Amino acid sequence: MAAVSDPYKTLGVDRNAPQDEIKKAYRKLARQYHPDRNAGDPQAEERFKEVQEAYSILSDPEKRKRYDQTGGIFGGGFPGGEAGGFRGGFGGFGDILSDLFGGAAAGRRAQQPQRGRDLETEVHISFDQAMAGAQVPVVATIPASCPTCRGTGARPGTSPTVCPRCQGRGIESQGQGLFSISQPCSLCGGTGTQIADPCPTCHGRGQTPQTKRYRVNIPAGVRDGSRVRLAGKGEPGRRGGPPGDLYVVTRVSESPIFKRKGDNLEVDVPITVVEALRGATVEVPTLSGSKRIRVPPGTRHGTVQRLRGEGPPRLGGKGRGDIHYRLVIDVPSSLSKEQEEAVEELAQVMNGNPRERLFMGRS
Repeated sequence: MAAVSDPYKTLGVDRNAPQDEIKKAYRKLARQYHPDRNAGDPQAEERFKEVQEAYSILSDPEKRKRYDQTGGIFGGGFPGGEAGGFRGGFGGFGDILSDLFGGAAAGRRAQQPQRGRDLETEVHISFDQAMAGAQVPVVATIPASCPTCRGTGARPGTSPTVCPRCQGRGIESQGQGLFSISQPCSLCGGTGTQIADPCPTCHGRGQTPQTKRYRVNIPAGVRDGSRVRLAGKGEPGRRGGPPGDLYVVTRVSESPIFKRKGDNLEVDVPITVVEALRGATVEVPTLSGSKRIRVPPGTRHGTVQRLRGEGPPRLGGKGRGDIHYRLVIDVPSSLSKEQEEAVEELAQVMNGNPRERLFMGRS
């Protein structure tokens, strides 16, 4: 244990400080310099040892009296280090650290009501259902209280017994020198009980998988992978805790026409060479039917036109997205004799080489 020249100075208290003030100062410093919070810092570790030594002296009335009488002539320690005396005066010292770093608090948490886990299931819907919204059936397998043992995990007619290792606290402590580290009991898993004769249905788990069927309202505008929350339909809580939630993940089938891009939709619209050259009015699909858009003369391949507010509904009631129409010039792979003649005539009229600019300025 580190030698302390002045325990009062180490803890930052006056020589006439009462015990509650000393304890409060120790709590603050122990929390600040505890090794769990300062891993790999040798200075913090040494400071923590000094704080321990100082408190071991001032928390014990006899040791404190001896220190005050001798004025610390033994360097803050006692002959031979008096480690045994330190442990003898440990008193509430371990209880303080236990409260600070898990002990009693962990025990209380082990016995408190616990919220059930959130669960997930999937539902497959069509593109049209995703755009318009729908009410669809959902089947989910959810752990529920065992109907045979009613959640106790024990065979009917028997009851769980108090865990002999943790005495029902749900935690066990492992000593490390003057301190101990608390963790869930390795025998009972933190439940505080032990089942000698498990239920033949759930094998001691207290829960069995049960199939639940719901009808879920899918909001308009959902995407593939959207999650719809069913509050309180997840795993039941433990020790009277609230249940978790069930999240329904939507799997949306692809549309042969529309492609989802964020809040908008995209559609490839084929147009003929003639329509691209001289312009045209063409009919295009929408989610609610069809509309007409104007193709200006000289339209290039890949030009995009937009219809505002005709896209999918935005989740949360924030309007609708747009539909983007990508104009794709449809070039026939083969021509009839009449078409070949027409193209030849067009070539005679539309003379000029558009590639000339690629070579302009070159010597």
